[in-house]
Amino acid sequence: MNALFFVLGIPLAGGAVLALVGHRDRAMEINVAFSAATFLAACVLTAEVIAGGPLFAWEREFFIDPLNVFLVALTSFVGMTTALFSRPYMRVERDHGKMTPPRLRLYHSMYQLFGFTMLVALTTNNLGILWVAMEAATLTTVLLVSVYRTAASLEAAWKYFILCGVGIAQALFGTVMLYMAAEKVVGAEGALLWTNLDAVKDLLDPRIITLAFAFLFIGYGTKVGLVPVHNWLPDAHAEGPTPVSAVLSGLLLNVALYAVLRCKVLTDGALGSPLAGHMMIGFGLLSVVAAAFLLMRQRDIKRMFAYSSIEHMGLMTFAFGLGGPVATFAGLLHMTVHSLTKSAIFFTVGHAAQKAGTQVMDEIRGLVKVNPPVGWGLMLGSLAILGMPPFGVFASEFLIITTAMREQPWTTPFLLLALGVAFASMFGRVQPMVFGDTTLERLAHPPALAPVFVHLALSLMLGLYVPPYLDGWFRQAARMVGG
Repeated sequence: MNALFFVLGIPLAGGAVLALVGHRDRAMEINVAFSAATFLAACVLTAEVIAGGPLFAWEREFFIDPLNVFLVALTSFVGMTTALFSRPYMRVERDHGKMTPPRLRLYHSMYQLFGFTMLVALTTNNLGILWVAMEAATLTTVLLVSVYRTAASLEAAWKYFILCGVGIAQALFGTVMLYMAAEKVVGAEGALLWTNLDAVKDLLDPRIITLAFAFLFIGYGTKVGLVPVHNWLPDAHAEGPTPVSAVLSGLLLNVALYAVLRCKVLTDGALGSPLAGHMMIGFGLLSVVAAAFLLMRQRDIKRMFAYSSIEHMGLMTFAFGLGGPVATFAGLLHMTVHSLTKSAIFFTVGHAAQKAGTQVMDEIRGLVKVNPPVGWGLMLGSLAILGMPPFGVFASEFLIITTAMREQPWTTPFLLLALGVAFASMFGRVQPMVFGDTTLERLAHPPALAPVFVHLALSLMLGLYVPPYLDGWFRQAARMVGG
């Protein structure tokens, strides 16, 4: 398991190094180097799992299987491309005086530590360590959101800290209750190891597990951004640096939903009933519908796409709640293409906001005339996230909706209405931003647009063709999560 050591050790070392040199001119390249090394280590770990199957490490405290290995690869990949985008973006912010040397050092070190906490959460077999990693992810992102030290960013950071802190406290109580149920069956040692619990889940006390899942779902659901515990998410996206918005939407929300899925597997086995799935269907559908109507009212471009993230996380939660191999496969596919597409959108949004000097959509016009790659990247990314074929979001949404028609037909009108409202609202706002008349000027530092089109190309590919190895991961994970 040397690969896992490097997957976790490289970003941890990167955080330490950049805490010392993160303010220097070469810090941005150092950040990219550590992120790229983490991605390479994740590729080696993925190859080990493909060749040898699920793997344990360090006294079974860490466990890699088809469900989390592709998320590890996705997280490290998007972390690397976001670091590439961050280089010119942060140079512009520095030139504008928004990022001082101490803030740059804080940003770069916390960026690496944030990646470390997410990778720990994904790879640990211990539900207690999972909780600690999620709490650490909250603390690191609070510092990232507040890095500008403006009144608005500090308010957003405090709201994020308080709401997610309360949510994580609920998850801690659920974890304690899970330990109570497990200790009676497997003993005190190893009572929080997920693989031990999965082996005896049908023997766990269903009354305790019901309460435990309720607290765990509320707690980790706060981090997912599900309505009505979503209020932190739009502010955190709007007021923090755009690279932070990209990794929040593209990565952290996935990690929180992954924690919910691990708990759902145990709850389904202990109860022998679809209670957990019904809760996920209900809150997922509520999130899709509420977010679609809320994004209609937004004038800040980052807030609008933050509400889009709430909508899509609700759709994933809904898909996993439906259960079954097809819906779960669709949920995993949607998780992947949403991460790729939404991070690409935030890359273009960051450059657009820097050009205009504002995030107000009515004041951003004619991007395609000022910088055609930024303009076309934003338009294509918006069409992709809105589910236009042949992008991957269309394929996953088609599978989710057709499964809902068969399994829960009453939900179909709500899903179609929400998707229609979101399409009309977002497309109507983005189109003049891209093609309208403009007085914008070019940026001093050329934007890093390769990650935008790499992400969109991957999303397009997944809408047309899922590679066999990725299809195999999804199918194995779907059997594990959804039956």
